[in-house]
Amino acid sequence: MLRTLLTFAFVLLTGVSANAQEQPRAILVLDASGSMWGQIDGVAKITIAQEVIGGLLQTLPEDQLLGLTVYGARRKGDCSDIETLVAPTSDRGTIAQLVNRIKPRGKTPMTDAVIAAAETLKYTEEAATVILISDGKETCNPDPCQAARVLEENGVDFTAHVIGFNVSDENALAQMQCLAEETGGIFRTASNADELAQALQEVAEPEPVEITLRATEGEGGPEITEGLIWSLSHDEQGVIFENEPAPDLTQIMGEGTGRVEVMRLADETYAEQTFTVGTEDMVVTLVLPPVAESASLDFTSPAPAGGKLRIAWDGPGGDGDYIALAEPGMRVTQQVTYAYTARSTDGVLEVDLPTTPGTYEVRYIQKGNPRKVLASAPLVVEPVTASLDFTSPAPAGGKLEVIWEGPGGDIDFIAIAEPGETPNRYATYKYTKNSEGNVLEIEMPTTPGTYELRYVQNGKPDRILAAEPISVVPVTASLDFTSPAPAGGKLEVTWEGPGGDIDFIAIAEPGETPNRYATYKYTRNSEGNALEIEIPTTPGTYELRYVQNGKPDKILAAEPISVVPLTASLDAPDSVAAGQAFDVAWTGPGYPRDRIIIAAPGSDQVESFASPTSGAVVTLYAPTSPGEYELR
Repeated sequence: MLRTLLTFAFVLLTGVSANAQEQPRAILVLDASGSMWGQIDGVAKITIAQEVIGGLLQTLPEDQLLGLTVYGARRKGDCSDIETLVAPTSDRGTIAQLVNRIKPRGKTPMTDAVIAAAETLKYTEEAATVILISDGKETCNPDPCQAARVLEENGVDFTAHVIGFNVSDENALAQMQCLAEETGGIFRTASNADELAQALQEVAEPEPVEITLRATEGEGGPEITEGLIWSLSHDEQGVIFENEPAPDLTQIMGEGTGRVEVMRLADETYAEQTFTVGTEDMVVTLVLPPVAESASLDFTSPAPAGGKLRIAWDGPGGDGDYIALAEPGMRVTQQVTYAYTARSTDGVLEVDLPTTPGTYEVRYIQKGNPRKVLASAPLVVEPVTASLDFTSPAPAGGKLEVIWEGPGGDIDFIAIAEPGETPNRYATYKYTKNSEGNVLEIEMPTTPGTYELRYVQNGKPDRILAAEPISVVPVTASLDFTSPAPAGGKLEVTWEGPGGDIDFIAIAEPGETPNRYATYKYTRNSEGNALEIEIPTTPGTYELRYVQNGKPDKILAAEPISVVPLTASLDAPDSVAAGQAFDVAWTGPGYPRDRIIIAAPGSDQVESFASPTSGAVVTLYAPTSPGEYELR
């Protein structure tokens, strides 16, 4: 087992710089402090260590050089009792004899012993490995961790592997673990002969290192997931595999130097890399240049402004790729219109055409940083025309029938706008797609005046294809009704006016805006040109209005109306028995939702009620609980 340990120690020496000697060198540092006389199962710890080391020395390869440093073997209480008994050598017999002669007696200067071994190995010039076996706490150097950090910082490639043999003191274990970890070594513990041998084996046989091979398209670019051929070799293992097809590979490798090659089948591009295998899993990434992509575009030119252009394309079709229509000279990031290739059907894509005639470029843009134009071709966009047929003048707030000719795009529209307004500002509008054939009705503004009737091609940008003046003339309305009127009742109104679908008769307080009112009713709910409207329940002076509902709402007629209060009277017995039925004679308006009720004074809770809708007498039932009540 020690053979495996020492083999591992020498393997660590094989990947160092050219200044290192050809043969690997290491030193075994053995604890010979007085505590090594302690026994395990009746056998002294020093005897166990001597037997394990002596037996395993016989199996070491001849070309491995091993030295021996001992501390605490000569004098008691002396922190300087450190002696390198033999420099690294292949003489196994000498080392075995020296180990067997050791008689523990002194202190535990284990840190200084490791430093002495490192200096013997010229650790600042060459790779150096020290293997420490100790059973006790450091008794001389106050800070093993700091000493280990100095060794790591100053060494070319220094490593200390540590085995704590039959150590129970937590501080001692922490010191040993720190000494190993600060130098990149391995720390193990053992409590008997078998565990000592096992610890040596574990130190000698670390977890295998997993090397993952991958390739990217460009530095920091996406990983290539297909069409790769790999070859891998190792300076000691030789060729591991050749011409292996795979998107990526994972391989277990020993320490040393590896060399990997990869070729992309698509363009036979090649990359190689040399790497050092250490003690940690690693990912080796090879960078291949981006594939020189290409694309093609097929479409019909010239094409009508504002329409749809069908483009058959061929190209990479990557996420975020798109077809753009741009003005000549625009940068790759600029365009007039565009559509993503992902929205294509069977390799055909529709792109909105600009509404402005002229010469453009159709471009296939590949998304990336930077974006690339993979293909481009010229396109001529021809002008389109439109015409409008209608009657002028037209009544304010009414409907105007328009016969139109034009491209009829999905979001083209007919608009009525004030002269000089931009295409997307208007009083009213209607989409051409909502026509019957090429005929539609559009609402007229409610404000009289001179406007333009327009055919607007909705696109990039919106464009007025036809414009004709139209005169919007005023309309009038009148109201015939009876005033004053009783609060809460019904008022019969005879009206004259345009009778639009959402025109309405309203009762509002004087000065209110057209869309604020107490009660209202649509003119479309009239019988002929007569309707009944509810009267407010609050007496006062109001306005009866004809409101033309449009853009904007407009009051065409307004007349004052006086709403007068109502009166009522009740005649009933002064007292009745609890729960008894009794008659009440009443006078009042008798509206459908009126009620005669019994309630306690000051309370809104109804104890009994009847509806005074027919006749002059109703029957009520007295409350079952005796007391004072009100008849209302």
